Amino acid sequence: GLSVVLDEPSVPLAEPVRGACELLGLDPLYVANEGKLVVIVAPQDAERALVCLRQHACGREAAIIGEIASMTPPQVLVRAPLGALRVLDEPTGAPLPRIC
Repeated sequence: GLSVVLDEPSVPLAEPVRGACELLGLDPLYVANEGKLVVIVAPQDAERALVCLRQHACGREAAIIGEIASMTPPQVLVRAPLGALRVLDEPTGAPLPRIC
């Protein structure tokens, strides 16, 4: 199966969001967010895709945040800043309300 390995330090996160999540004890990977796009491309095309995305005002913070890996069972893993891997479980319970 195919899995996603997300590199947590590479995920662009605005400082106000990071601060609010720390203050409230929330994992930003579980907080609803709008205006984001995940694009999966072949590794050899990644840099070229970044160049294209960054040319648009909405893509200036585009980043390579992970990779697809062959693993069983298929899962989403998060690589922490020190390199440890953890499973990103599906959220349980009611999602946080959207504040618009």
